[in-house]
Amino acid sequence: VQLQASGGGLVQAGGSLRLSCAASDLTYSIYTMGWFRQAPGKEREFVARTNWRGTTTYYADSVKGRFTISGDNAKNTVYLQMNSMKPEDTAVYYCAGGSFSAGSTPEDYNYWGQGTQVTVSS
Repeated sequence: VQLQASGGGLVQAGGSLRLSCAASDLTYSIYTMGWFRQAPGKEREFVARTNWRGTTTYYADSVKGRFTISGDNAKNTVYLQMNSMKPEDTAVYYCAGGSFSAGSTPEDYNYWGQGTQVTVSS
């Protein structure tokens, strides 16, 4: 399985970005898709997760109400719409693929994208 994340960039506080994660090769082995982020000097933290159809979603408290995760099963792509962004959202964002039981810890996921930098200026 290969995961390709894109869509990062520089945005002002209060602005929006949309990240995409396209999966290829053996995608049938993935049930849960998640987004994590890692800021300099900090551990990788959970942001959101969903299944391919987007019928179940979970969010970290820090992004709830601002970020929306969605899935497009036909395109094998997951999106993370980020609104009302804050400087503390600055991090490298990673998409990850896991099984049905994958939860909110990085160890639950078997496949990782390369990461995309998101920077929010104040």
